[in-house]
Amino acid sequence: MLRMDNGPEFISLALAEWAEKHAVKLEFIQPGKPTQNAFIERFNRTYRTEILDFYLFRTLNEVREITERWLSEYNCERPHESLNNLTPEEYRQQNYQPGISKSVWN
Repeated sequence: MLRMDNGPEFISLALAEWAEKHAVKLEFIQPGKPTQNAFIERFNRTYRTEILDFYLFRTLNEVREITERWLSEYNCERPHESLNNLTPEEYRQQNYQPGISKSVWN
């Protein structure tokens, strides 16, 4: 399942077709209710503050490289209060359920 807001990038036919092809349910939050998607809203704010507002990028590859390093630190090294001070990777390892795919992107 993908939960998202109602931005134009998320209500496209291409996304609906991709979701159907991969058996992914699309769930939309109510307009004007970002608290219904609070975790991703927080993630986006953190990314904006720590990366997008901090760096002046010269190339798209530079954005990708810096983002990859930041994501690794964010997911594997940084404890998250909302996860009882575990990193997301530690939390995933402790709560892994066989049969639930880690990713549908492959």
